[in-house]
Amino acid sequence: MSEQYGEMIKSYRINLGLTQGEVAEELDVTPGYISNVENGRTAMSLRILMYYAKLMGVTLDELVGNLEPKYKASSMDNSLLKEISKLDEASKEKLLKTLKIWNR
Repeated sequence: MSEQYGEMIKSYRINLGLTQGEVAEELDVTPGYISNVENGRTAMSLRILMYYAKLMGVTLDELVGNLEPKYKASSMDNSLLKEISKLDEASKEKLLKTLKIWNR
């Protein structure tokens, strides 16, 4: 989880002029839970994140932000491997030659 996650959660709340207590009541959690999230001591469950995003009037994507670079890279590698595995041998050879040309 990003170090700025809690700060971002807090800034959405403050920008709407809500207290931790008001947010907690809407989400059916304790104000202490909201405080712990905002201070980076705990993470929201997916269910609470979805409700929080709706309460703040943002999408879940906007709320959770970008993927971590390491995850994004490994996800891309996995997607490439999956697509390559669908190719026949002749196509794999052509692809390999093309990649070698690009990497010169």
